[in-house]
Amino acid sequence: MPSTRAADVNGACVPCLRRSWLLASLSGPLEYCARDRERLQALLAVEDAELIDAIGGRRRAELRGEYASFGAHSLHRCAGAQALCRHDPRYPRALLDATGAPRMLNVLGGAERLVELCSAPAVAILGSRRPSDYGRETARGLARGLSASGVSVIAGWQDGIAIASHEGALEAGGATVAVLSDGIEATTPVRRRALLGRLARAGCAVSELPCDRAGRRWGQLASERTVVALAAVAIVVEAEQTAGDLAAAGLAEALERTIAAVPGRVTSPLSRGTNAMLARGASIVRDAQDVLELLYEADPSRARTAKPESGPAAGAPLDARLQGLLERVGTGSDTPDSLAREGLRLDDALAGLSELELMGLLSRGDGGRYLPASPTSAATRIPNS
Repeated sequence: MPSTRAADVNGACVPCLRRSWLLASLSGPLEYCARDRERLQALLAVEDAELIDAIGGRRRAELRGEYASFGAHSLHRCAGAQALCRHDPRYPRALLDATGAPRMLNVLGGAERLVELCSAPAVAILGSRRPSDYGRETARGLARGLSASGVSVIAGWQDGIAIASHEGALEAGGATVAVLSDGIEATTPVRRRALLGRLARAGCAVSELPCDRAGRRWGQLASERTVVALAAVAIVVEAEQTAGDLAAAGLAEALERTIAAVPGRVTSPLSRGTNAMLARGASIVRDAQDVLELLYEADPSRARTAKPESGPAAGAPLDARLQGLLERVGTGSDTPDSLAREGLRLDDALAGLSELELMGLLSRGDGGRYLPASPTSAATRIPNS
């Protein structure tokens, strides 16, 4: 094998760029290995030569030859992205300390911004790719509150909880780190291009694969280890009790991160995973304030930089009429008709719902239902006096 002497190319050294190329070249075997999550994570931690020997198959000799003659100039460059590797002093320390973490990242949004976001208290928001309205709005509300408090939100780039988290943080004028499962230019469907553009202007999108290469399913599983490694606290918002939905939480536990979960309806399959986590001792999260407290417990020195958000969503006093209406929505009376059946005049219910929506305390869900912007806090926090 060639020397591992680092030679800087676009912010990353040749050995680390070569690792990225090798993972992409072994995408087929890695996809096969993704059926066994533990084996995949173990393979991602081995050295290059051992990885070729383990899963190179009939292509071993070919791969060794291409590996030996690798030149960084052969990699596709993404416009606006910067390569950053573990030999750079700016590389996130959390990734240096995590076994099997990526050795380099292509960064859309700039290395300096990534350094800034990773220097702040950071929280990973995890969960189902097919959440309920409750889960989606909870993720959005948590991310919005945390971002307004100066916390960096880390999430994947899959549909569901991850995308809702990025949207919530950006709504608060904050920044997120999106960990992509594919290369930067291979990952974004048309429906998400505008969101990626907003994210890159305020935060960062990162990928360990060459910009034009797809990671398929193994890339998604690999990206989970980066999401949880970058964060001090990992929160599962909504998840079924399956290996797939709870895998990232298991990785976070292995890395000794603080694990937390949002409670959900006992009758909902989408809450079985999070409710089981709580039964096993995970910390409960009802709103952003709970997360700030967990951050302080995890790392008091860094958590001091996080400040509780202010404004109506943070618990500023509401008049009794709106407070009562918000509580009713939080306990399940979430349509004008259901509120009218409880004795409210329909005109008064519609006016109050509209007012709460304009204040950012309610949002519209499927079927004309209303959802608290921070669903857990509406039903569980003591009302302001």
